[in-house]
Amino acid sequence: MKKDSIKTGISFGCALAMVISYVKWHSILWAIIHGIFSWAYVVYFMLRGY
Repeated sequence: MKKDSIKTGISFGCALAMVISYVKWHSILWAIIHGIFSWAYVVYFMLRGY
């Protein structure tokens, strides 16, 4: 159960980072790069204030 939650959280973080990146930069390459960093980019984006 815990393993599934971690896997789901990582997948969600990756998808969220990619969507935020694509909306902000309109670049598939940047979306892929930010997807690799996943939650780190999401936290960075939140701290920078959009």
